[in-house]
Amino acid sequence: MATTEEVFMGQAREFEEKVIQVNRVSKKTKGGNKIGFSVLIVVGDKKGRVGVGLGKARDVASAIRKGANYAKKHLINVPIVKGTIPHDVYLKRGAAKILLKPAPEGSGIIAGGAVRAVVEAAGIRNISSKVLGTKNKASNVYATLEALQGFIK
Repeated sequence: MATTEEVFMGQAREFEEKVIQVNRVSKKTKGGNKIGFSVLIVVGDKKGRVGVGLGKARDVASAIRKGANYAKKHLINVPIVKGTIPHDVYLKRGAAKILLKPAPEGSGIIAGGAVRAVVEAAGIRNISSKVLGTKNKASNVYATLEALQGFIK
């Protein structure tokens, strides 16, 4: 049964979208400042597919739409074993360092904001994680995505 949030124009949405970060950016031009927005968004079906997109536009709604479209085109498959990940993974990507560990059933998602959004969208129910290094949300989201992608070899 689809809730009112999930129903969009009479049909249930396939993907859940979560906005991670909205940045207001401006560019100096001859005619003055041009204001725009940059939006980082995570898209997932809670069945093992997840993607991240960065949308940029003059207004927030267009930026969200662009980011979501990009994320849907660049989905990765995450192997889920009994509601968690197959094994520990530690990844360093730039300044971001991510540690993901499988957790027993019932422990839930023990993760910070950026990592939590990615693993929830992927459909992982039990995981323990630690973000080391940077507090930059974008860096942590991309590092988490790369760590989850590392299971597929």
